[in-house]
Amino acid sequence: MSKEDQKPATLGKEGPFVVPQFTVTDYSKFFAAGALCCTITHGMMTPIDVVKTRIQIDPAYKKFNLLSGGRHVIATEGTSGLLTGFGPTAVGYLVQGGAKFAGYEYWKKQFTQIAGDQETAIRYRTAIYLGASSVAEFFADILLTPLEATRIRLVSQRGYANGLVTGFTRLAREEGLRGLYAGFLPILCKQIPYAIGQFTVNEFCHELAFRNMSEETRRNLGGGAKFSISLGSGIIAGFAAAILSQPADTLLSQINKGHGPTGSMPHRLKVLAQEAGFKGLFAGLGPRMIMTAGLVAGQFLMYGMIKDALGAPPGLEIHKEDNAAK
Repeated sequence: MSKEDQKPATLGKEGPFVVPQFTVTDYSKFFAAGALCCTITHGMMTPIDVVKTRIQIDPAYKKFNLLSGGRHVIATEGTSGLLTGFGPTAVGYLVQGGAKFAGYEYWKKQFTQIAGDQETAIRYRTAIYLGASSVAEFFADILLTPLEATRIRLVSQRGYANGLVTGFTRLAREEGLRGLYAGFLPILCKQIPYAIGQFTVNEFCHELAFRNMSEETRRNLGGGAKFSISLGSGIIAGFAAAILSQPADTLLSQINKGHGPTGSMPHRLKVLAQEAGFKGLFAGLGPRMIMTAGLVAGQFLMYGMIKDALGAPPGLEIHKEDNAAK
């Protein structure tokens, strides 16, 4: 494939309706970039995630904020306590991140082709973003759920296991496939809104930033300007992702802790939500917003840099600009 063939279609500009035809190699590069950016950022955020999870599920931590909770973990468990669950976090988001980013590129292209023409794709770009992020996240969560269950068990039950391998093995041995996927429904309820906020809000932030620029200005943007746009878009998208997914994130922690009544998963989620109330469902939102803003912004910045380093083609853009068809 020539370099010209790899140029992305930026729908919203005058010209023919052209959708890039990514190869298997291209998708493998998207997967590798997504895997690396997610495992690095989530791994770095492990201490914040430990404190956030404790605040959600441990009554002794309800009175703490991010800083005081971190100090309490260090005082009671040592600095190593802040790295509890690092193994399943790194591995889980390695596979989930690769599947999510590559999947989003794939499904955005597929839904754009289904639209059939440029005007329709631009008009329904929100639906394309929502659909692509949701479907990509669904398949990515099949890979993530057992590792996330292991991580939460390690964080919530001190002494449960020594790390990823022993924790995963014990959970699989004692509770089987059902235990490993006990949190699949709540993790979908958490991760799909998260992905929607992450990708859709990021797309519209970039569109807003570029809408009033001339083609020449955009083409000549310096590295600093591009970095600022990506950073700002990622932070806003991170805040949106945290808020949209917070209730399900709290319920996921409770489910993996073993809380709630017996019965079907929808019934358990309903009862736990009623018991927690609005305030309880949003416990730990502050630390999580900080964590998620850093995660999402860092992921988009690293994803772009890793793609460039791997020689991957740019993704498809469906931005509506001033000269776009209305």
